[in-house]
Amino acid sequence: MQQDICVVVPTIREYECLRAYFENARDHGFDLDRLFVLLVTEDFCDVEAMERMLAEEGVDGAVFDGSRRQAWFEERGVPAFSHLIPEASHAQTSFGLLYMWAHPRFERGVFIDDDTLPHEEWDFFGRHLANLDRTDEVESVRSDERWVNVLYQSADDNGLYPRGYPYAAMDETVETDRRQLVDVVASQGLWTNVPDLDAVRILTDGDLQGQAQTRTEKSDFEGDFVADPGQYLTVCSMNLAFERAVIPAFYQLPMDENEWDVGRFDDIWSGVFLKRAADVLGKDVLTGYPLCEHNKAPRSTFDDLNNEVPGLELNEHVWEVVDDVGGDATTWREAATAMAHALADGDFSAWTNGEFLNHCGDYWLDWLTCLSELEPAAAEDRTADATLADD
Repeated sequence: MQQDICVVVPTIREYECLRAYFENARDHGFDLDRLFVLLVTEDFCDVEAMERMLAEEGVDGAVFDGSRRQAWFEERGVPAFSHLIPEASHAQTSFGLLYMWAHPRFERGVFIDDDTLPHEEWDFFGRHLANLDRTDEVESVRSDERWVNVLYQSADDNGLYPRGYPYAAMDETVETDRRQLVDVVASQGLWTNVPDLDAVRILTDGDLQGQAQTRTEKSDFEGDFVADPGQYLTVCSMNLAFERAVIPAFYQLPMDENEWDVGRFDDIWSGVFLKRAADVLGKDVLTGYPLCEHNKAPRSTFDDLNNEVPGLELNEHVWEVVDDVGGDATTWREAATAMAHALADGDFSAWTNGEFLNHCGDYWLDWLTCLSELEPAAAEDRTADATLADD
């Protein structure tokens, strides 16, 4: 079968977890020839060991450390845009998005974090891809705060709110209904074991090692759901599949490597932008299964807190900035352009580190220009792929 899925894994440590995902695929009869696995790492990591692991598993892919990423930008004729990918940041997943864009054979992408494992009862890749094709009826969720807690199905029991959920939107009133799915563009799987919480919530849960005393189990999740149009939700990229088309609106932002020291909100804010664009374009973001097991390594909760504090106030408002822009967009690029300009041109001086949002908007506009610059080369690759297929 044609290689059509790009799996993006940011990693500096537990890349061996991918063996479990490949085993899961084999156990469920999923064709691994469809996958191209892109490991995004750092110059200080063992690139050769990562390449050896892929070779041993018989899975096609590539490993890009910082030096290789810079060389890739130069080879593609876009070295002026290498700043879009921050150093030593989870937001380096953006490089995977650029790589996908430059290779049109990749119709869909999958994000996997290196501290996760698949649940054996689900065909991990197969379920995600099937989710993107679904048109059946699922539970729809909304709240009076316009935010949906992705852990709402067990929140009455454990009181958990995920990383990135605005504090002002807590204690919401939740309403559910049923509706038919329409053009699913992203499939977000949730997580057992260590829940994805921010540092403040981890501290209030009594954990100093960056994890949580309260853990999630399979029984805490009751099935797939969507947040209603006009409602927002947190999107975590540790277990996520998406359509290629969303890439203009899914930039992971210049986190960590910035003068304001804002970090840890790459997938959260890009998820807000994704949901806004999806609502405007009449698409769905599905959340629920397949679950993954999240085995977050112990680390100081206070280190995470230091990374998150510079952006906490901004996180309360980012969704408001984009909520009323781009309403007449008919494409992902149009929606992304409107939101990027709202960030780049806005006055956010009333908020701590508000200029960082202007910085994000400027980088997002550069992102869109970079995608345009990559398109001619991508067209050449498409022609080459078609020629090979004919041969």
